[in-house]
Amino acid sequence: MATYKSSVKHLQYPQSNVYAKFADLSNLEAIRERVNDPAVQNVISSQNVSQDQVEQLRQILNDAQFTPDSLSVNIPALGNISINIVDREPEKCVKYTTSNSPVGVTLWIQVLPTSDTTSKILVTLDAELNIFLRGIIGNKLKDGVEKFADFLAMIPYN
Repeated sequence: MATYKSSVKHLQYPQSNVYAKFADLSNLEAIRERVNDPAVQNVISSQNVSQDQVEQLRQILNDAQFTPDSLSVNIPALGNISINIVDREPEKCVKYTTSNSPVGVTLWIQVLPTSDTTSKILVTLDAELNIFLRGIIGNKLKDGVEKFADFLAMIPYN
């Protein structure tokens, strides 16, 4: 098992708003619209993401299926992968696992208040990687967790 953690991201939204968004995966359907927002595209471009990668993300999101407890996406070369909520600790943490993925993954999004109107998040990913795979994709997973946390910090939680 390999563990990867993001840095702490500070949000200008209260803990309850942030938790509510993560605790219901159908709320993330709004990401489809956000990926087409010019302001978001500028931020994505500043993260050294190519236009091909943005287009691939757009296609994946267009085909994604959202429910309150799961998210299913079809990722090229990997197939249909589902992300399922397996645990909710109200206002503090949501735990997700994957199914149909080539590597078993567990992801936590922790939310803590910093004031009545602000909060912070930390993303943790555990992946069932053997030592060979850890050497090949470990750094990409670490970067991916950090970029995912950056992306989550850009979502409006109104």
